[in-house]
Amino acid sequence: MKVGFTTLSMFMDDNLEIIKKAHKYNFDMIEILGESPFFKKENTMAFKDCGLEVCIHAPTVDINIASLNEGIRAESVKQMKECIDYAERINAHAITLHAGKIGRNDPPLRKAALELACESISELVDYADNVIISVENLPVRQAFLGNKIEELEMIKSECGCNLTIDVGHGNTTGNTEELLNLKDITYCHLNDNDGIKDQHITLGEGTLDLELLKKVKKGIIELNNFDNILKSKKVIETLFKNLYL
Repeated sequence: MKVGFTTLSMFMDDNLEIIKKAHKYNFDMIEILGESPFFKKENTMAFKDCGLEVCIHAPTVDINIASLNEGIRAESVKQMKECIDYAERINAHAITLHAGKIGRNDPPLRKAALELACESISELVDYADNVIISVENLPVRQAFLGNKIEELEMIKSECGCNLTIDVGHGNTTGNTEELLNLKDITYCHLNDNDGIKDQHITLGEGTLDLELLKKVKKGIIELNNFDNILKSKKVIETLFKNLYL
């Protein structure tokens, strides 16, 4: 497995320091957290040709590309395009984004929001020249779109996008193995939880079936603490070492 980590774990550190640590601990990949404070940091171009496979997690705070409010949806798509522009400037491989959410889980509203999400994602796929647009499965909460297999398959089919599979999110919806069997997975987010709530804790400290990680070819450890990222990396290394014994 190619392994990386999210810059969420070193969010306010200098980007050069983040890259230095990635090489020090022999990571292959890095996922930039694309929330707005990041773009105000120094050395934002440091990730170009940094010797790592670079991906970006598009912004999610106050963003909803499936919003029934046209103004909010338009601004959300605009900010996604700004993220794509940055990704292409640094030669990033892929951008992970959320399909969106709804305020009320009535079937007609969910159907309408999914249609708007597909409209937005298709626009972003068309806009991107050299970066993969990858939609992430979300946790169990009813407000979230894209936490069901059928929704992800529909989005992928209609929009021509790829998928990012979060194994922790799948652990809350009880379909992690099915998710990992889907086609066109760009990479996976690796984290753990109690199977009920999306906790993003160290691998092995929750109820996730770690054997499922053997299906993962590329994984970003998605935790907010770098020490816990290193602990999770050791869990992965032990798992794959035992695989070949």
